[in-house]
Amino acid sequence: MPQISSCFVTRLYRAQLSELGKPIDASELHASCEAIAEDDEAGQDWCEENDFPGYTSYASLTDLPWRFPVFKDLVKVLNKHVKAFAGELAFDLGDKKLKLDSLWINILPPGGIHTAHIHPHSVISGTTYVAMPEGTSAIKFEDPRLAMMMAAPVRRTDAPEEMRSFIYVAPEVGDVLLWESWLRHEVPMNMSEGDRISVSFNYGVSA
Repeated sequence: MPQISSCFVTRLYRAQLSELGKPIDASELHASCEAIAEDDEAGQDWCEENDFPGYTSYASLTDLPWRFPVFKDLVKVLNKHVKAFAGELAFDLGDKKLKLDSLWINILPPGGIHTAHIHPHSVISGTTYVAMPEGTSAIKFEDPRLAMMMAAPVRRTDAPEEMRSFIYVAPEVGDVLLWESWLRHEVPMNMSEGDRISVSFNYGVSA
């Protein structure tokens, strides 16, 4: 009988923040994201100048855990999830460890999109979800081999999820998703009537 196995598996980590570490006050996190977006004039200006839909603190605020206790608590919880995922990925870090190198707020309004991208210079990236109105976008992940599939036929619509060219994951509020930073992903258009709010982050190897 023929033997068929899977090679070069791409891992995606999904959990509730509350499964590890100190519980995060969801209402405080939500309120903090909205208050920061309202007060961050530099971030607003950057979004306007770069035609970025909604708001992101990515280019304006690099010290959220220092400014706001809820983000400091959030990082402590994220550290535990990232450590668990790194173990699953069988990383040999020697005497080093994975360390947060950036964390930012995303507020995607109705009609907004985040186009496909990767996170260069990082090892693990992820997002935790603060507000997910009914009908809002799932996150879309792309098969990293897609550019090499020059003559491959499209997959059947009933193909197993792990064999599809794109996978959509619909997170819930309080979820955290983690993936290796080279994995291309995007957020399709927000078709809901409310803001989709999330906090994204990157981890790299400590010096």
